Amino acid sequence: MNYFPLLMNIDYKKVVIVGGGHVARQKVEALLPTNSLVTVISPAVTEKLQHYINEGLVTWKEKVFEPADLDDAALIFAVTNDEEVNNAVEEAAQHWQLLSRADAKGRVDFINPAVVRRGDFVLTVSTSGASPGLTRQIKTDLEAQFGVHYAQYVSFLKNARQRILQVSSGDAKKQLLAELLDPQLLQWIEQGEKQKCEAWLQQRIGEKR
Repeated sequence: MNYFPLLMNIDYKKVVIVGGGHVARQKVEALLPTNSLVTVISPAVTEKLQHYINEGLVTWKEKVFEPADLDDAALIFAVTNDEEVNNAVEEAAQHWQLLSRADAKGRVDFINPAVVRRGDFVLTVSTSGASPGLTRQIKTDLEAQFGVHYAQYVSFLKNARQRILQVSSGDAKKQLLAELLDPQLLQWIEQGEKQKCEAWLQQRIGEKR
């Protein structure tokens, strides 16, 4: 299987997770940074899932799965430890709905990569299911390499790029955008000296006007 990697906007789209155990919790936690509308279908849920439900982050239908539970769902996760239930979810899923089975015994339209989030900066890792251990190891390495300061760094770059596009064009624009990748800017952000980045940007924009 050669998966096609993409980042998907699922804001306000219905996502159904059939199952209430450890894997269901993992899926919910992966979805929390999005604005998707997550519904869990299961007679019982873990304590952590119950916490998310109590917080209003997830909708819980305390019941066994029925085909109607998938109505209008954009993404579907079948993550129970009962193959018959997962089979029933697969049978009920429409061809236009994307389905992922945790047991990988049937239809798997997509898989979840490991994710490192730093604001708008998103890194994903996958071995296409070949070695989850290696995936976790590389994720840990990336978390160490790209620290939490990258969120502020990428936020600065986003703002700076918008301001540059407003005041420059042609070769001057290209030069300014290239200069944004000056390692000194990242170092200032990491040191908590964002004001130096702002002063640097104002000077560059002034010079190019």
